[in-house]
Amino acid sequence: MTVRPFIPYSDRRLHTAAEPVAEITETVRMIWDDMIDTMDAMPGVGLAAPQIGIMQRLAVVDASDKRGQAVRMANPEVLHASVQMRGHDEASPNLPGVFAKIERPRAVTVRFLNDQGQIEERDFVGLWATSVQHQIDHLNGKVYVDHLSPLRRKMLVAKSDKLNRR
Repeated sequence: MTVRPFIPYSDRRLHTAAEPVAEITETVRMIWDDMIDTMDAMPGVGLAAPQIGIMQRLAVVDASDKRGQAVRMANPEVLHASVQMRGHDEASPNLPGVFAKIERPRAVTVRFLNDQGQIEERDFVGLWATSVQHQIDHLNGKVYVDHLSPLRRKMLVAKSDKLNRR
């Protein structure tokens, strides 16, 4: 089990789009395994590779009740999103100690390369959908606070900085 450290919010990599994954290799599978260990240690329901400083379009999501149901995704993209929105308190280990309610589509259909290197399309609903969209944002160089007004974002970043200087 390898739990990787999170990069801080101020790190440019969190604000830069990640590179596409050409193929699923043993190295990619090992990164996914580390990402799942790291996600479970948080504990959280999803993790994108840039959060741990790996600039590849890799994400894992597990919003199951029991855990152990992680979906491994390379190059995920939303194909369809529901018009019905759902608000959920979102947070990030890259900006510890703060959270904000973010409105996102309640359901999404996502296409990605799975752990077998096959293109897969899957529907996600509820917390699963929220987490998948949150991870795709990370892969695109966005953090959940980017959905907020500049003033609210600045306040949350300052609060997180203050809490973590203690």
